[in-house]
Amino acid sequence: MSRITKVEVHVFQFDAANLGMTRAASVGALEYVKGAKTRLTKYAVAVMTDNGLRGEYVTHWVGSAAALGSTIMLAPFLVGREAEQREAIYDDLKRESRQFDHMGHGPLDIALWDLAGKKYGVSVTELLGGYRARLPAYASTYHAQHSGGLDSKEAFGDFALACREMGYTAFKIHGWHEGDKRKEAANVLHARKVVGDTMELMIDPACELRTFADALYVGRACDEANFFWYEDPFRDSGVSQYAHRKLREMIRTPILQTEHIRGVEPKADFLIANATDFLRVDPEYDMGITGAMKIAHIAEGFGVDAEVHACGPAHRHCMAAMRNSNYYEIALVGPDMPNAVPPVYTCGYSDALEAVGKDGCFAVPTGPGLGVTYDWDFIAKNRVALHEFR
Repeated sequence: MSRITKVEVHVFQFDAANLGMTRAASVGALEYVKGAKTRLTKYAVAVMTDNGLRGEYVTHWVGSAAALGSTIMLAPFLVGREAEQREAIYDDLKRESRQFDHMGHGPLDIALWDLAGKKYGVSVTELLGGYRARLPAYASTYHAQHSGGLDSKEAFGDFALACREMGYTAFKIHGWHEGDKRKEAANVLHARKVVGDTMELMIDPACELRTFADALYVGRACDEANFFWYEDPFRDSGVSQYAHRKLREMIRTPILQTEHIRGVEPKADFLIANATDFLRVDPEYDMGITGAMKIAHIAEGFGVDAEVHACGPAHRHCMAAMRNSNYYEIALVGPDMPNAVPPVYTCGYSDALEAVGKDGCFAVPTGPGLGVTYDWDFIAKNRVALHEFR
């Protein structure tokens, strides 16, 4: 066994090109601003053991100040534990976070899986019994804006066609922050008109629609346009089982919920309540690879699919071991708008829009652990804080 002797949390920053902030500094608030540079903050986790092993993970989407605080709170609980005992550590960290949102747990668990893979010289996919080598992907847009970039239904239609030319077979819309139901519905109908039946289409208002009635209005447009799923429509923040059960009863388009609730038990409750058709799962958000695979399996037990939220090496390994998942999400993207994934890979790994294969797929890394190598010199050069726990 391998006793954990040290945990490091490196907070660093990098510049995102052609992106500006529309409001509070979050990934969902980024928009196209030609020539702009926005300084973004992420963090990296490293776990070391007494026998020289090291597990690593750099956050993609959970790298917020709130999640960082949670990771810093939980990291000391790893010191002195056996790194291979991921299930026991998961259980204890889950209880420790019971009063909070669990968002900082995931990076620590993912680093432990990376460490285990390196110990045994196999990929996380192999540890999980995974079998998929290439994952079909969808392009997931930034939110719409009002001047430049994705600023009209025509701009969304043109971008969908551009993604189709790259190889993508599915496309997801994030609409306007104002939640104008007529504008959102028109965007839905226009997208289908433009791509015909050549792409699967999805929409995620990200809880921007103001009322249940607004959600129903857009949902009926999704029915007309034969959308693949309808996700987090209105301002319950994606947590009301009753409201989403009612919405399911009134529209035909499948509902995708549970991005904003953490862990296997409340997601199972959503299924029991008939409040969703698909489950959302994310190894960063849902207490790591350990937590994510529990959710994938509970979904399979109910005979439904679990769709992996966002992108990253941990996400790919989870999906590689899931039969019941359809698409890998390349988020968030737009014309001349790179996503906010930190540029920390020295191995050729990429979640950039243009990195998609001609088959519309992304490869699962095959090296030991997560199968990626990080540029720790870049992280150190751009580091703004280092937290060490022994």
